[in-house]
Amino acid sequence: MRLSQLLKDVEYRGTAPEQEIRFVTDDSRKAAPGCVFVCIKGRQFDGHSAAKQAIAAGAVCIVAERDTGAAPQIIVKNTREAYALLCAAYFGHPSRMLTLIGVTGTNGKTTTTCLLKNIFDSAGYKTGLIGTNANMVGQEDFPAVFTTPDPWDLQDLFAQMVLAGCSHCFMEVSSQAMDQRRAAGLAFKIGVFTNLTQDHLDYHGTLDAYRQAKQAFFLQCETAIVNIDDEAGPQMLQGSSAVPVTYSLSRNDADYTAKNLSLRADGVAYELVGRSIIGRVRFGVPGTFSVYNSLAAACTALELGLELPQVMQALEESKGVKGRMEVVPTETPYTVIIDYAHSPDGLENILTALRETTTGRLITVFGCGGERDRGKRPIMGKIAAERSDIVVVTSDNPRGEDPDAIIAEILEGMPKRAHVFVQPDRRLAIAQALKKAKEGDVVILAGKGQETYQVLASGKIHMDEREIIQELLIDA
Repeated sequence: MRLSQLLKDVEYRGTAPEQEIRFVTDDSRKAAPGCVFVCIKGRQFDGHSAAKQAIAAGAVCIVAERDTGAAPQIIVKNTREAYALLCAAYFGHPSRMLTLIGVTGTNGKTTTTCLLKNIFDSAGYKTGLIGTNANMVGQEDFPAVFTTPDPWDLQDLFAQMVLAGCSHCFMEVSSQAMDQRRAAGLAFKIGVFTNLTQDHLDYHGTLDAYRQAKQAFFLQCETAIVNIDDEAGPQMLQGSSAVPVTYSLSRNDADYTAKNLSLRADGVAYELVGRSIIGRVRFGVPGTFSVYNSLAAACTALELGLELPQVMQALEESKGVKGRMEVVPTETPYTVIIDYAHSPDGLENILTALRETTTGRLITVFGCGGERDRGKRPIMGKIAAERSDIVVVTSDNPRGEDPDAIIAEILEGMPKRAHVFVQPDRRLAIAQALKKAKEGDVVILAGKGQETYQVLASGKIHMDEREIIQELLIDA
């Protein structure tokens, strides 16, 4: 494809050479003959400083926000946005051939997108999935590195979905992705908002900036399906021309409402009421948050034209999502659950749900990630201490931080520590929790979820909590 074709949707200054382009990259290490190199300023490295290096490696053209001294180059207002648009053009704008549905929010994105894929797959559609747990083209899995991939990888996935005959793509849209313009140029048939609570403040700085990143997503949506029980829900629609559709567990003025809730140890059930329809929904994951997630998925499917009986059957048959309230098979008299809860709201939701159904004690193992929002550490400590009978504070992904220092900040929110234990080694922490567990207890391992690794200062190591549990029980 010639460079002029790639630049069709990009506003720029300068003269672009009329040459064939082999690929587009923002990584100077990948610069090679026939590429376009896009200079992006990150937190650690400014791609503008590598422009001359990219030309020397064979780049056809530099795309920059300021003069780099390299030639040829063109100047754009925002290179992140330009990169996304160039990638989309290179792959032939494949997202335009898909019905694109995006889900954003602090919690519930993964479950909601996975439920939507299950619903549409069961209705006979071939669909794609992009998110935290995995990327899927039909039933084929592709590794997921980011919740919302880099623009080149994202457009490549869209292209593979089109080639495979997919009709819909359900994708998680993160606040970082919106801030970094990874989704620039995408037109979403429907955008879904789940909730907004404190998270990612290490990146965004303030809760207001975090909210604005989420809000920007709905400027690219035709329809916005919004949880109006969340105080940030109405704000998501400000400035957007998207058609609003609302859902709620408490407000009768919502377009879709969950009524007559039944919260049980094996799941939830409720009456879905809205738009001249009513039906009893059953979903096999416990907790009020599961009502919200399944309701969001059901509303979206209905707005996309599926019939209520199809939706209800698919939700009832769904097995949930790996790492989200995942019950680990054991032969113990107690229950072991793995969940991805890594924010204050996520941890509160999971512990509240388990408290509602646990007959014995609730034993919580959790930590907080290093080099991430430090403000949430004492908050999560307070939540765990107040809602658990026993807490084992441990490491999550400490990265380059001292695990003991992270734990110390967690403990600041736990003034009453009689039932709180500290074990920085996560494997030993799990062993300690299992040793304390008795008949009827629930042991919840929070934070890692679907992850099968741990990130230390020395790098990433293998750590699958499912394997650890089985090994510990064998040795017991």
